[in-house]
Amino acid sequence: MRIIIILLTSLILAACSSDGKRPNAELTEKEIYEKAIQALEDENYFMAMETLQKLESRYPFGNYSEQAQLELIFAQYQAQELEGSRASAERFIRLHPEHENVDYAYYLKALTTYELGLSLVERYFADEQAQRDAQPAQDSFQELGELIRKFPKSDYSPDARQRMIYLRDRLALHEVHVAHYYLKRHAYLAAANRGKNIVENYQGTTHVADGLALMVEGYELLEQQDLADKSLIVLKENFPDHPQLKDGKFVHSGWAQRDHKSIWNVVTFGLID
Repeated sequence: MRIIIILLTSLILAACSSDGKRPNAELTEKEIYEKAIQALEDENYFMAMETLQKLESRYPFGNYSEQAQLELIFAQYQAQELEGSRASAERFIRLHPEHENVDYAYYLKALTTYELGLSLVERYFADEQAQRDAQPAQDSFQELGELIRKFPKSDYSPDARQRMIYLRDRLALHEVHVAHYYLKRHAYLAAANRGKNIVENYQGTTHVADGLALMVEGYELLEQQDLADKSLIVLKENFPDHPQLKDGKFVHSGWAQRDHKSIWNVVTFGLID
């Protein structure tokens, strides 16, 4: 009986070993690469990352090495391993600056830069995004511009241009939020200057009218009526439907009054105002 059991066990093990499933150590470079691609197609990005990293460590100078590095950047980006994706993109650009697909590395590098600056809340509430630190958006804007300058005919350039338009609009909105903050803190000159910056540097965005309105409000609060009137004329002529224009007259936003408290408000701890 013992002999029979041993024979049956041997037959089962032999059958298992002959079913075409071999451990990774026995797979060829091509087979490992195909396994990684299959994982990508199945959207199993963590498996793809692990397989691509094994491929690179086992065949660092193989036929699939460079393509595997590009696939790894994408897999890490999709898995939200953003720091790793950015580092992999920078490494690929450094090691293969003349590669025919290096533009793809530049593209994903710019995308990860922007994503790294977003919190979970910001991804779902766009207005919160504009109120945060604008540096990641500025860096991403510059990196997308670098892609377009270096590879104007790249397949990724049209999308990069659209993303730059979006980022530029968000940067202008960020300036609006900062100006509102200055109005609230009664820093009227700083608010007017933010509005001026929007008008001068963010032409073509949807917030130029807001920039002019900020200039009007800031200058009026500073009692610089000549500057306020000039800005108001431009606002009326170009954006007559702006919300702060009522029957041809300018209406303040109210941000400058948000922190004004009466003596009753202070004495009653906010119960009476």
